[in-house]
Amino acid sequence: MRVTKYEHSCVLVEDGDVRILIDPGELTHGFVNLTGLSAILVTHQHFDHIDLTRIVPLLERNPAAALYTDEATASILADRDIRARPARQGDRLDVGVDVVVHGAEHAVIHPEIPVIPNVGYLIGGRFFHPGDSFTVPDVPVEVLGLPTAAPWLKASEAIEFLRAVAPRIAIPIHEGLLARPEVYYGHYRRLAPAETEVRLLEPDGHIRI
Repeated sequence: MRVTKYEHSCVLVEDGDVRILIDPGELTHGFVNLTGLSAILVTHQHFDHIDLTRIVPLLERNPAAALYTDEATASILADRDIRARPARQGDRLDVGVDVVVHGAEHAVIHPEIPVIPNVGYLIGGRFFHPGDSFTVPDVPVEVLGLPTAAPWLKASEAIEFLRAVAPRIAIPIHEGLLARPEVYYGHYRRLAPAETEVRLLEPDGHIRI
């Protein structure tokens, strides 16, 4: 098995002739020209995990690829006339290599932000991509895609997740938001008290108070 990491959470897993791409999102480059894919797997609907614009040319270049997503993302894609097969916890997907679906929900960002569906994929019984969750499979995991930075994640939580899964190898993923602080700022603005203004100061910027 060969695992190639693109930017952020996008990973290509190759096992013999089987080529599986996971989470081709907006923060990732280089995947749109891939060909010969057996399957495209999406963990959930957030922009950094599926690029709703580039998924179309990717599918056109890979007409034989099976597209699997969580149920909510499948519904979003159906509204755009893109057919995706829903993946649910416990499902076994036959894409040329055994893929087992683990988990059902995204990690909590904040109690006032609705929790959306999120599924993780264990490929070939070896590589596990959790998406945006701390789902611990009930089987051994050899290689783990380890979320690194997100509005829903504390370093202590990632460490405890790593310890709970206890893989032989951990590959840091989901690090692209470290260079996109505006994602965090948006949450702070939306959830701040009504009387609070969240004002961004660029380097060397100032404010008079």
